[in-house]
Amino acid sequence: MKRARGSALAPASFEALARVRRALREQAVQPAVLHQAPHKPKPQPDGALLFRRAVADAIPLPPSGRAELKRPRPKPLARQRRADEQQVLVDALADPWDWEAAAASGEELHFARPGVPAAAMRKLRRGGWVIRGELDLHGLTGDEARVALAAFLNRCMREDRRCVRIIHGKGLGSKNRLPVLKNKVRHWLTQREDVLAFCQARTVDGGAGAVIVLLKSST
Repeated sequence: MKRARGSALAPASFEALARVRRALREQAVQPAVLHQAPHKPKPQPDGALLFRRAVADAIPLPPSGRAELKRPRPKPLARQRRADEQQVLVDALADPWDWEAAAASGEELHFARPGVPAAAMRKLRRGGWVIRGELDLHGLTGDEARVALAAFLNRCMREDRRCVRIIHGKGLGSKNRLPVLKNKVRHWLTQREDVLAFCQARTVDGGAGAVIVLLKSST
């Protein structure tokens, strides 16, 4: 059925036209939004560049002409190990002997381990062995002398020193003028298996203030 000429459009037709116009406007705007560049974060300043700018006015020092030598770092000290070794030395030489009674007797003390020939002992007393080392214990306490003696004998064994002299003094400056250190030293020597024999030194080698010790060969 044909619509009569000059008749007005229905309200529904105007609403349809309005929706079409809005759709066309949205299509025209949407491509521009899609092609818009994404937002980029603001770049952070370069630390190296900032440092170069900060020191740009700095003037380098002239060369000193001195060689830069690398100094070797000191080796660490094993304090606990050293303390343990000293304690072992102290424990290895005990003092159960009645040295006061021996000192009061005034006898010349000497020692020879079983199996040592008598000729070797006579040679030791007469000074026939060349003295290869010496330890002076003057001014040391009993504990200090004990550690020093053990360390000295260990070093002599490593270096194969067969005959050595231990200077212990005559005890004239000790309490009651008794040779305390003298008898301690001779008692300690008897506890060392590497000590073959010892005797009082000759007058020219120290007399009653020293003892000559014969050690085992370390070879």
